[in-house]
Amino acid sequence: MPEFSLPENFETYPEARKKAFITMKELKEQGRRIVGVFCTYTPWELILAADAVAVVLCGIGDDNIPAAELRLPKNLCPLIKASYGAAVTDRCPFFYFSDMVLAETTCDGKKKMYELMGELKHCHIMQLPPGKTGRGALEFWKQEVISVKEDLEQFYGITITEDKIRDAIKLRNRERKAVLDFFEVARLKPSPISGYEINTVISSNEFSPDLEEKIAFLNQRTTELKDLYEREYKGKPSRPRVLITGCPTNGVMDKIVKRIEELGADVVGFENCCGPREKKDPIDEEKDPITAIAEKYLRVNCSVMSPNPGRLEALDVQIDEYQVDGVVEVLLQACHTFAIESDAVKKFVTQKKHIPYIAINTDYSPSDQAQIDTRLGAFVELLQ
Repeated sequence: MPEFSLPENFETYPEARKKAFITMKELKEQGRRIVGVFCTYTPWELILAADAVAVVLCGIGDDNIPAAELRLPKNLCPLIKASYGAAVTDRCPFFYFSDMVLAETTCDGKKKMYELMGELKHCHIMQLPPGKTGRGALEFWKQEVISVKEDLEQFYGITITEDKIRDAIKLRNRERKAVLDFFEVARLKPSPISGYEINTVISSNEFSPDLEEKIAFLNQRTTELKDLYEREYKGKPSRPRVLITGCPTNGVMDKIVKRIEELGADVVGFENCCGPREKKDPIDEEKDPITAIAEKYLRVNCSVMSPNPGRLEALDVQIDEYQVDGVVEVLLQACHTFAIESDAVKKFVTQKKHIPYIAINTDYSPSDQAQIDTRLGAFVELLQ
């Protein structure tokens, strides 16, 4: 089987971030509105309708953690510590150039960290209901969506019209389709794209302020990869196919995703915040836009929700569609919701889908790389 080849214009994650830093500076100098965001629950449509640019804030980097630990517990999730550390030290230009932050209570650690972040910049915190189906959950969440609209209007001194929201919904749905099509290239067997490129491209494109440009790039790359499959991959043998689930992988791309592929398997799917989870579900363009936004984001399958059966349902479908041979669950240190859910995931993968499963509990430090390599190496051998 041909080796993976990255596109000539491929940018590494650090390169894309650096380029985006310069873009943010230019946008700020032009007087553009910039809103920092963190999570897939964030209703970007309202930011777009406010004629503002949404940019994903920094939440990776072991070097950002020491400054955070001056105020945060050492045994806290590295993503939370890195997010606060990058902000408090001004090492995240996205935070520096943002006018405000739109965040959400996806875990208790984040919730309390945002109180400290609010000392640095205006933070609007969306309070998630504890479950998606409980009595009053949708109405509660709808009020939270309305509160975002009202805060944006008050903060910027503007009026967000229904027409602007509807236009933003249509644009974001087109973006969702482009992202999903790109992800689904890896359903081809053998996959013509590495999981490392998938993770890097999707994560890097979150920094793009121009959604039309992002859509065009993804559509072009998807077409190139489908053509490549027909020319060089179709009919060839496939390496073992791995699905990654659990916590976000942006901070451990080199540590886990890249190593799996260097050890002899292909990462073909992501059932996590860095995957197609939010992209598979467009917003209804016919309904009242605020209601449609609330319904859509409340359907996100995150471990913060209790219960969270949608995650196993999504895993079931994705394992079949991507013809997965084994599942690797990434658990960031002290991420309690995903850690507790991992037992149900392990049982589902091994007893219902009858394929191997491994959980990797880690942080952003390189200190456990040798141990991870040993465990991943043995896992990939099991799949051969």
